[in-house]
This record gives sequence, structure tokens and C-alpha cells, in this order.
Amino acid sequence: MTGESTDSTQERLRRWRLVLGGDAADGTGCALSGQDAAMDGALTALYGKADKGAAGRDRSAGLGASAPAVARWLGDIRTYFPSSVVQVMQRDAIDRLGLSTLLLEPEMLEAAEADVHLVGTLLSLNKAMPETTKETARAVVRKVVEDLEKRLASRTRATLTGALDRSARVNRPRHHDIDWNRTIAANLKHYVPEYRTIVPERLIGYGRASQSVKKEVILCIDQSGSMAASVVYASVFGAVLASMRSINTRLVVFDTAVVDLTDQLDDPVDVLFGTQLGGGTDINRALAYCQSQITRPAETVVVLISDLYEGGIRNEMLKRVAAMKASGVQFVTLLALSDEGAPAYDREHAAALAALGAPAFACTPDLFPEVMAAAIEKRPLPIPESV
Repeated sequence: MTGESTDSTQERLRRWRLVLGGDAADGTGCALSGQDAAMDGALTALYGKADKGAAGRDRSAGLGASAPAVARWLGDIRTYFPSSVVQVMQRDAIDRLGLSTLLLEPEMLEAAEADVHLVGTLLSLNKAMPETTKETARAVVRKVVEDLEKRLASRTRATLTGALDRSARVNRPRHHDIDWNRTIAANLKHYVPEYRTIVPERLIGYGRASQSVKKEVILCIDQSGSMAASVVYASVFGAVLASMRSINTRLVVFDTAVVDLTDQLDDPVDVLFGTQLGGGTDINRALAYCQSQITRPAETVVVLISDLYEGGIRNEMLKRVAAMKASGVQFVTLLALSDEGAPAYDREHAAALAALGAPAFACTPDLFPEVMAAAIEKRPLPIPESV
């Protein structure tokens, strides 16, 4: 019993020692060795307190600005910690130690754990990236994109196919267009026992496939620096939607300028490298362009993905949204399309859009197919309860 208690105490002290970092005042009195010491070194390199260098300047405890040292550190943390922790530590290293410029070096990229946030950082550095790094960067981005497509594509197609199916359904179909299974299910209460049959009061069928029932989707994406993860996810979803024959998909990105990347939707990696993260924001100009592309308002869904920090003409932006909705467009405003939850956003603009019947809310990638299905079917959007 005493042995078990001693082992448990030592384990707690070990864990506290790793958390507290071995400062003289940590009070654990616990020494580390082997892999524990290596883990502690990796943590100290990132989170250790700054000390004074020989010249009297603050310096980090271990990483400095050496690309080989950072590459080794990236390899170490992948050895000692699970992938989810590695991704957090990478983001902290970029933010705390200013390592963005080192991502321009191929050996560091090859050592990094690829995730959405790393892709966002790479895209923000795109214009400064040397030719020797571009192929490695594209390979990193493609790996993340392919992983996201595997996670999201099948469910998105299945959900939207069902929504398109239902939105095309008609209640006065021609004989050959009757959906007998749904017609029978909808008319079971009209069963006539003496005739041992159902006398349907309502026929359910599908409209014939034609241009008139094809849906138009316009994704309008804010590419300011804070929207990096949303740009990555929206590009993947854009490619998935573009692969569906029943949807005409247009993808537009904007800052103070507007760029239509629809022609590149067959490859979301090309879309991402066609963006330019950072810069100002002119939502009004972007919506003016989107409005000019609408030819069938009643069959069109416009998805604005933005934190709504408008640098353009606010009143004109709201007028455009109101005009599109009045014409029959289904207008959706997403403050973010990411796993991070509610972002910082302009609450005044969000309230103004809500007053127009276009509530703004953050959306996770897993919820996005349901949001799009609701918009296509013209039913209330599945807004998260936290909004």
C-alpha cells in the first residue's frame, strides 16, 4: 500500500515538474531524465522564460532564429506529443517567437505538422515565398486539403443531394414523374378498406431536370488575415459544390479588391494560392460584384463569409443585402467557417444584417452542409444555440 502511494506521489510530482518548468521556486524537487528531460527541453524552448544574453538582450530559452534548430525542435515535439498538441505548440511558436519567416525554408516545412492554421500562415507568406520553397509549400497545402476533402466531401454531397431532391419535388407531377414511395407514405391515412387500396389526395414527384431547377451558389469570402482558416475550409467546400452537377458554384474572394476564382475550382490548392491573405476589407464592393452575377434570384444562394469589419460604404452594403433578399436570393452570413467557434466580429453590422432577416453566426465545417441544405430548401437555418 505504501509503495503504491509513493509511486502515485512521484507521478504527480513528475507531472507538476513538467508543467512548472523546473524553476527554482517550483517546489517539486523532482529531477527529470531520459525522455522526460527531452520533453521538458522542448517545452522550455517554447514556453521558458526569457533570460538575458551576453549583450544584455532578452532571448528565448532555446529556439532562437535558426532554421535547423527549429526543424529539430519540430521533429522532437512530434516524437513526444500527440498531433493535436503539436499543432497547438506550432501555432504558439509562430505567434510567440515570430517564426513565420522561417516557414519560407523547405527543411522547416518538411518537419512541420500540416494543419489548417499552418496552411493559413503559408498563404499569408505566399508572395514572399522563394521559388525553392513553393513546391514544398504546395505539397503541405495539398496534404491538408486532401485530408479535409476526405472528412467533408461525402457528407456534404449526400446532404445537399437530398436538399436538391426535396427542393425540386412537385405536388402536381406528370404520371412518369410520380414518386410512388413518398406518395403512398404521405397518403396512408386515405386507405379505403373495402377497396383495399389507397386513394391519394396528394401526388408527390420530382420536377424534370432542367436549367430552371439548377441551383446557383455564390461563396463570397473575406480574405483579411483573421479569416485564414475560413478561406481554407471555404475553398474545399467550393470545390466539393462545384463537383455537383445540380449546382452552379461561383467562388469570389475579396479584400479591398475583388477576385473571381471560379475557373480554378477544380483544384482547391490553386484557389488557395490565388488568394492574398491580409489587407483591408470592402464588403460592399464584393457584394456589388456578386449581385452583378445573379441571373435567377429565386434559385440563388449567396454565402458571405466575413467578420463584417467593413472598410467600404456600410449603408450601401446593407442596401445590397436587402435588395438581394427582396429579389428572392437566399442570403447567408457566416462570421467564420472554422472549428474555433465565435470569432471577433463587428456586432453593429451583425445586428443590422439580422434586422434584414440575414442573421450572422459562426459555423463549423461539420455544420456547413446542413446550413447549405436549409438555404437551398428555403427553410430556417440551423443557427447554433450560442448565437
